[in-house]
Amino acid sequence: MTAARQRALVAVADTGSVRAAARELVVTESAVSAAISSLARELGVDLLARSGRGVVLTDAGQVYSRYARAMLGLAEEALAAVRSRPDPTRGELRLAAVTTAGEHVLPGVLAGFLRRYADVRPSLHVDRSDLVWRRLEAHEVDLVIAGRPPDHLAVTVGAIRLNRLLVIAAPSVAATFDLPRTPWLQREEGSGTRVAAEAYLQAREADPPRLVLGSNGAVVAGAVAGLGVTLISEDAVSTKLAAGRVVPVRCTGMPLRRPWHVAHWPALPGTAALFLDYLLGMPGWSSPRRRPSSAG
Repeated sequence: MTAARQRALVAVADTGSVRAAARELVVTESAVSAAISSLARELGVDLLARSGRGVVLTDAGQVYSRYARAMLGLAEEALAAVRSRPDPTRGELRLAAVTTAGEHVLPGVLAGFLRRYADVRPSLHVDRSDLVWRRLEAHEVDLVIAGRPPDHLAVTVGAIRLNRLLVIAAPSVAATFDLPRTPWLQREEGSGTRVAAEAYLQAREADPPRLVLGSNGAVVAGAVAGLGVTLISEDAVSTKLAAGRVVPVRCTGMPLRRPWHVAHWPALPGTAALFLDYLLGMPGWSSPRRRPSSAG
């Protein structure tokens, strides 16, 4: 069961088709099909099934793809740990961050770290909350910068930083804000900020109109344009707040405090540990006394 065969199955699971998997892996479609067929023969189960003009993973394929993802991730993690052991300043740094942290919190920190340790080889995945935690669960990254870790992940929180969620809007919308009637601009499914917004509205038994715009940039642009209000990290709108293009909306219970967390598995490769130490030396970051007890 070679890593190449496992990687082909994971690529089909991620992309939804053999053709897209081939493009991602930069191989031919026949090579992807052959790899998965060989893997299926070794396992003694069907991994793919025909669906219309394409294929889907069978139940066995879905189960095995999750294990394959974890095995591939652990292999990469082991390689990173071994390579960084002689000299962490020359190792690999595998990071993932939710959109706001990846766009507004991490870049400056990472740039400073790489100026100090120029031989470190970094990779950074920026995505919505559920996907970055999935990457950590599969050992595809060493450190995640996001909100509170899900309860089912027995991970270590190595650092935290203040993060405030605000309801913001254009000044004209804020002046006439009405919780049940003013439209709420929302992120895509799987976004931690969207989950927080829905929980906030549910707690107040409010059901205002909703407009799903998807990305951080889209909801902020929509708020600036006067389409409605949105719940967002202060880090993502600090310059627009300072310029007066958006303002905080007066809402009960605001702002919400949802600290940034840097989470990892207990065994941390040397280069990732070096980055965590650097981060803890930056203003605003601190080491928590204990792991948070819920996924709020």
